[in-house]
Amino acid sequence: MSRKDDWLNAAREVLNIEADSVRAQLATIDEVFAEACELLLATKGHVIVVGMGKSGHIGAKMAATFASTGTPAFFVHPAEAGHGDLGMITEADTVLALSYSGESNEIMTMMPIVQAMGVHVIAMTGNPESSMARQADIHLSVMIEREACPLGLAPTSSSTATLALGDALAVALIKARDFSSQDFARSHPFGRLGRRLITKVADVMRQDDAIPRNTPSDLVRNALFVITSKGLGMTLVCEGDSLHGIYTDGDLRRSLEHDPDTLQRTIASVMTPDPQTITSDTLAAEALQRMEARKITALPVVDAGKLVGILHIHDLLQAGVA
Repeated sequence: MSRKDDWLNAAREVLNIEADSVRAQLATIDEVFAEACELLLATKGHVIVVGMGKSGHIGAKMAATFASTGTPAFFVHPAEAGHGDLGMITEADTVLALSYSGESNEIMTMMPIVQAMGVHVIAMTGNPESSMARQADIHLSVMIEREACPLGLAPTSSSTATLALGDALAVALIKARDFSSQDFARSHPFGRLGRRLITKVADVMRQDDAIPRNTPSDLVRNALFVITSKGLGMTLVCEGDSLHGIYTDGDLRRSLEHDPDTLQRTIASVMTPDPQTITSDTLAAEALQRMEARKITALPVVDAGKLVGILHIHDLLQAGVA
């Protein structure tokens, strides 16, 4: 067997072992898990996640998942806790302590101190008889048959299973809080998903002098100058703030093919009346969907019968919505 085959077989074995370890956590979803959810949901302050070594790395990710999905949380390093960071924990908090062995000296040093403050502790370990499991208010077991590491030493299956169980807690709390996509967007404003969920047409549309406009009595040749100067490939036919129609450079090309005198016509005679419009409070992502469905590049923005702006697909691209 080649070295390449060895690598592929090893990788498949790891994934199978870790997948089995995650599935094994289904046995831990019981009344105790529900109690942990109730405690986390009732927490008035923050969920403080602690863990040493690989458990610490998993804990940091777990805290980030909680925080981004409606459960205020942050990670505290247990070794730093004994050098002042215990001051970050208040009586309104709940501690979620991670250690597969359940015997982390640093966490065991913390536990009686925070519990004396009235802080509840949820321990997540692989040993229900461990010191942490016995001392915690609630113990969640992480059940695995073996580590994926062939030496049985490096945390692999155990850390994966712990992370999956943490995700299960976070998602259960999402449902309990009726946490919405809009709530998620508020904590992710810099990401593309966040922008899609909070950006409205009003935030990106062009207004006032940036709107290409012509009156119904204008000749097409006059409209051509507006189309060119505004750079949107179209103009809106308006009387005041009342929208009557739209005329695009594509309409102009098609008109000229059939009528050489098009430039001398009034734009009202060649425009597309009653064009598709959108309101300013519509999500920009929805506006993009409408443009793509209708294969158009711009939408007039009309509120209560009044033209207030024009939205071009380039505006959505620039805003990071598209």
